[in-house]
Amino acid sequence: MAVSLTGTRISGIALPWFVLVTTGSATRTGLVAFFEMAPYVLVKALTGPMVDRAGPRVVSWTADLASATAAAAVPVLHASGLLSFPVLLALVVLIGAARGPGDLAKEVMVPEAAERGRVPLERATGLSGVIERLAATVGPAAGGTLIALVGPLTGLAVNAACFAAGSVIIALALPRHMGHSAEETPPPDSFPKGSPKSSRAGPGEPGYWQRFGEGWTFLRGDPLLLALIVMVGVTNLLDAGFSAVLVPVWAEESGNGPTGIGLVGSTAGITAIAGSLLAAAIAHRLRRRAVFFIGFLVAGAPKFLVLASGAPLGAVLVVFAVSGFGAGFINPIIGAVFFERIPRPLLGRVNALGDSLAWSGIPLGGLIAGAAVAAVGLAPVLLTGGIAYFLTTSLTGLRPEWRAMDRTREDARERASGLVRDPSG
Repeated sequence: MAVSLTGTRISGIALPWFVLVTTGSATRTGLVAFFEMAPYVLVKALTGPMVDRAGPRVVSWTADLASATAAAAVPVLHASGLLSFPVLLALVVLIGAARGPGDLAKEVMVPEAAERGRVPLERATGLSGVIERLAATVGPAAGGTLIALVGPLTGLAVNAACFAAGSVIIALALPRHMGHSAEETPPPDSFPKGSPKSSRAGPGEPGYWQRFGEGWTFLRGDPLLLALIVMVGVTNLLDAGFSAVLVPVWAEESGNGPTGIGLVGSTAGITAIAGSLLAAAIAHRLRRRAVFFIGFLVAGAPKFLVLASGAPLGAVLVVFAVSGFGAGFINPIIGAVFFERIPRPLLGRVNALGDSLAWSGIPLGGLIAGAAVAAVGLAPVLLTGGIAYFLTTSLTGLRPEWRAMDRTREDARERASGLVRDPSG
C-alpha cells in the first residue's frame, strides 16, 4: 500500500503539471483529472464481485501491473512523438480504471493481515490510515521536488515503477495462502440471517450480476453501514469543495498565497498522521461512537469557520492542526466497523459499493463550491459549509443505528472467543 499510494500521489502532481506545461490549457488539465477519477470510482464499484470471486491477491498484482504499463506508456509515447491528447486521455482512463480494483483488493486484505498478525482490527486499520496519510503528505512533496529537478515525465516514470514494485510485492512477498478468495471455503454461519449465500461450487453458481446484487442487498439491509456511507459521502463532498476551491480562494484573498495553502495542508497532514498512529495504539480500548463523533466534531466545521472568521495565519494553523489530529481517528474506526460487519465472502463487493457511494460526491464538490463562491462570495460559503458539516456529523449521531457501532466490536470479540456464531449480532 505504501509503495502504490506514494506513486499515485506523485502522479497526482506530475500528470496535471505535464498536461499544463505541454498544452497550456487549464481546461485540458481538468479533463485529465476527471478522466482518471470517474473510471476509478465506477470500475471500483463494479469489480467487487470479481475481487470476491478471484481473490484480492491476484486482482491487486494484476491491476497494479496494468497501471504500471499505462503509466509507463505516457513518457514513452511522448518521447516518440506519438502522444496526442486523445491517446493521453485513453491512457489516463486505463490508469484510473486499474487503480480502482487494485486499491479495493488491498483494502480487502487488511482484516486477514490483522488476523495473521494477531492484532486488534482498529490497530490494523489505524496503521493502514497512517500509510494513507504519509502518502498524502510525503508523495506530493516528493513529486513536486522531483518535477522541479528533472521534469514531469520522470515523475510519471517513477509512478509506473511504484505500481510495478507494488505488483511484485503483492505477488511474491505475501504468505502463500493469503489473499485468496473467501468464497472457496466459506465458514459455517458466516452470513447474517436472511442475507444471500453464494458458493463457487455447483452448476447453479451465481453470475456476476447476481453476486453484485448480493452485495447491494447486504448493504441495504445494514442501517449502520448505510448511515456511515451517507455521512462520509456528504463530508467528502464538502471536503472536496473546501480543498479544491475554498482554501485556494482564501489564500488569495487573505494574501497568504500558495505558501498558505502548503502550510495548512502540511499542518493538517502531519497531525493526522499523529492521530492515526495514536488510534492504531489505543483505539481498540476506547468507545468507538464517542471517539468517532468527537473526531468529526474537531475535524470538520472548525476549519471552515476559522477561515470565514478572517483569523490570522497562526490561528488558522492551530485549528488545522487540531482538525487533522481528530481526522486521524476517523478512518480506522470506519474501517474496523466495515470489516467486522461484512461477511468475508461479501467483503469485496460490499466495500466496493460503499467506497464508490462515499466518493460519488467528490467530483461535484469543486463545481458546487466554485459556483457558490462566484454567486455569494467566500465567507458565506465557508459559514454555510461549516454549519452543514456540523449538522451532518453531529445531529445525525442521535439516530438509534449508531448505537450498533460499539456493539459491533463486542460481538466480534465474542465470536473470536467462540461464545457466539452469528455474525449479525
